[in-house]
Amino acid sequence: MKGRAPLSRAGWTAVSAALLVLAGCRASAPRNAVPDRAASPADRYEPLDASYDWHVLLAAPFGAVLKDVPLPLHEVLLFHDAAHDTAAPEGECYAADTPAPRFFARTPDQYLLCFMHDRLSRIQAAVTVASSDPPGVFSRACTGWSKNAAAAGAGQTADTCEGRDDTVHFKARLEGDAEATVTVTLDGASDP
Repeated sequence: MKGRAPLSRAGWTAVSAALLVLAGCRASAPRNAVPDRAASPADRYEPLDASYDWHVLLAAPFGAVLKDVPLPLHEVLLFHDAAHDTAAPEGECYAADTPAPRFFARTPDQYLLCFMHDRLSRIQAAVTVASSDPPGVFSRACTGWSKNAAAAGAGQTADTCEGRDDTVHFKARLEGDAEATVTVTLDGASDP
């Protein structure tokens, strides 16, 4: 076997330079790369935890029979408030005997399941918002809800949020300033 001649110093330098060039081609992009688009206002906020999604309030699917709801309940009486034009829901409403699901990162002050003809037709919840910026938190939550909402009938103002997600119509309202309360009403599809 014939041996190869050893590389000279100049040969090693050329090989080393070639390897460095090849290694540079495989280098990753710089860590502080400039994004190709400006961040939207929604991107500047950290995502809200799952309790901000109104879906957590669905203890049972709409249309479920009262006796099949997996929560111990007791009946409550609701009255119409003519001064504030808020009507009590039709049918019979029940409050849970166990803590309600966390909503807006808190246990709701009010959590009612309302039934028409012994079938779940409406859920109402009210929670005090624990934040230094209740309108901002409400707006971000509404933006998240609206991503899944049907375009028809969806809407958001500074203190209201409304839409339809599959067969559920949601309507939320923010009231108050420092001690703000979010009230959410979820309605299922009408009985056939």
